[in-house]
Amino acid sequence: MTQPHRRERVLITGGGGFIGSHLAEHVLASGAEVTVIDNFSTGRRSNLAAIFAHEEWCMRFRLIEGDVAQQLPSLDPRDFDVIYHLAAAVGVRLVVERPIHTIETNVEQASALLRFAARGGCRTLMASTSEVYGKGLRTPMREDDDVIYGPTTLTRWSYAASKAIDEYLALAYHREHALPAYIVRFFNTVGPRQIGEYGMVLPRFVEAALEGRDLEVHGDGTQSRCFCDARDVVIALPKLLARPECAGRVFNIGNDTQISILELAQRVITVLQSRSGIRLVPYAQAFAHGFDDLLVRQPDLTRVRAAIGFAPQISLDATIRDLAKALAADTPASDTAARGASCS
Repeated sequence: MTQPHRRERVLITGGGGFIGSHLAEHVLASGAEVTVIDNFSTGRRSNLAAIFAHEEWCMRFRLIEGDVAQQLPSLDPRDFDVIYHLAAAVGVRLVVERPIHTIETNVEQASALLRFAARGGCRTLMASTSEVYGKGLRTPMREDDDVIYGPTTLTRWSYAASKAIDEYLALAYHREHALPAYIVRFFNTVGPRQIGEYGMVLPRFVEAALEGRDLEVHGDGTQSRCFCDARDVVIALPKLLARPECAGRVFNIGNDTQISILELAQRVITVLQSRSGIRLVPYAQAFAHGFDDLLVRQPDLTRVRAAIGFAPQISLDATIRDLAKALAADTPASDTAARGASCS
């Protein structure tokens, strides 16, 4: 007699964040059971509104509010097939202003998560960042490149170092405990639900354009980045975890089309038909004296293309428009209302 198909059981840490919430929706749509842990320090309950409003999804969704390390002891790792560890301190401004919080959050939460995952042998994805490449010895950046960071006296590099430690830990658990650990380095992931409060450039620009304020470009604006929509990114993650041969490896995830930050500001103004101007702000004024930044940050996507055929589909203009719609509809009341929502 054929056994009924069992739903995949998924744990997402940081599932209330803008990437995590899109991922939660994606795996729920695929039929999975989903548990989210989030303390909502940077994520928001309103990001989960679509799940709360979806009766069938709610039947397969559980939200646990709190810090990852504090909540994991109440769970059994054998209850999960897959873990996505997205919980982290993110954003340049948060990193510069609260370095202790950044370092301790990233390293301690990742360590607790990996110990938990190893007990159950769960397929585990560790979300990392392009910041790990440090000053970038070459472009496009390849997963096996050497890295160079600035001095420890520049707080800005503490985020990169903490995420590099997370990668070392995940790879060590893969080698020593045969944990199927997968590492992805996100390159400037953007999209609806992202906010500019912690220094994220695209939502800052879109918010200013919607309000008719000058868009503040840090430095001279010639630094270039590659922006990829979160809705493209989250489709790739389950595909990677479905391939056992990808365990124990590092993958860049993003778009490899470059645009300067000054051009990005102009693009936002044009797409949104805004009357805003552009104002250049020195790094020392925006962050701190001696702030270090990269001129170019571009991923080499050869490895992820070979593994799963990854190819972003959503254009930057579409992302700008969708982010603008989401920000225009967002009000303080929306998150307050979401706090009363649940799937019970």
